[in-house]
Amino acid sequence: FTNLAPHGNVGWEAIQLVVLAMLWAWSDRSTLTKGFDDARQLAIEMFGSVAVNTYQGLTGALRSYTDQLLPQLWSHMQQRMEQTAGEHWRIGRWLALAVDGSRITTPRTVSNEQAFAIKNYGHGRKAKQRCKWKNKKRRSKRISEPVKPQIWLTLIWHMGLKLPWCWRTGPSTASERGHLLELLTTAVFPSCTLFCGDAGFVGYEFWRNIVDHGHSFLIRVGANVHLLKNLGTARQSHGVVFLWPSQAARKRQPPLVLRLLTFQGPRGKVYLVTNILSNRDLSARQAGQLYRLRWGVELQFRTFKQTFRRSKLRSRTADNALVELHWSLVGLSLVQLFAVKEQIKVDSPPEQSSAALALSAIQDAMRNWSRMTSDPAALARQLRAARKDT
Repeated sequence: FTNLAPHGNVGWEAIQLVVLAMLWAWSDRSTLTKGFDDARQLAIEMFGSVAVNTYQGLTGALRSYTDQLLPQLWSHMQQRMEQTAGEHWRIGRWLALAVDGSRITTPRTVSNEQAFAIKNYGHGRKAKQRCKWKNKKRRSKRISEPVKPQIWLTLIWHMGLKLPWCWRTGPSTASERGHLLELLTTAVFPSCTLFCGDAGFVGYEFWRNIVDHGHSFLIRVGANVHLLKNLGTARQSHGVVFLWPSQAARKRQPPLVLRLLTFQGPRGKVYLVTNILSNRDLSARQAGQLYRLRWGVELQFRTFKQTFRRSKLRSRTADNALVELHWSLVGLSLVQLFAVKEQIKVDSPPEQSSAALALSAIQDAMRNWSRMTSDPAALARQLRAARKDT
């Protein structure tokens, strides 16, 4: 954290703040303040000092410095992921990253409502009238009832290691496509990065931005995407299609040349498009495998909300809610990385790793840290054993 530039009167080092934030995020106490009390006491016992002595001091420091710390943490964790991964780092030649979004609920306070809630919900011109629904039981809830304030979280997820790569947050009305475009310019992605997404990640300008940044994509498409065939007189290989909306054509922008892949799914045909035209670089079999692996990002959201108990945040102000969300994500990512690192050493694949058991091992070590110091390998053994029941 040598690039961090804290205010002149700050008495802590960045690593002290990060350690305290991690112990706070890992705590299993029911309230944030009790979690901080445990983290503070543990930091003092383990290291002899603590960054700040109050919960307000911790949240204040994290509000001020999270934007600087987070990119450095991402970069460091990504380096550790690459060092750990071995054959799981890439799938074929591709560093495969799934992208998806989900909403995280916050307490209904004035601050959270103003920052995250949908304004004028149910009063827009296109709002459906529930009084016209045929099912009488569903009419009872008025459509104008306010929706709980929620933070929109767009997550980039490493498909080989089953670990978060980076993320972006916004109000509940935010766009996951917009978040990914922002991350393309602010985050670091290695060469031959392949983004995998569902039918929400479509659009001429969106795909063109990914290509212009030197990356590739594999996206499921539906009837809302109009693709063209046999555009021009040149001879074309099988599966090549074009995306060239009339608005782009009027602006004299070139068509996007894509490849359409069709698979038979359990509920019908599945259509995928990619800008990788060569079957040698991405075969149909690899594309099908990658799209099936993309489902793991949905399980990551479930792990975060249910296993890590973050389906509803506890912070009552908007700034603190964002701090709680960011450091909870970092905390869970580190727990999963610790476990995967140990399990790869004994040839156990990342898909067998159990986040619940790994988190339990970390929290047990926090409660019994002095016992752990007499057997330094105990935590490694517990993390190695944190695997799903076969």
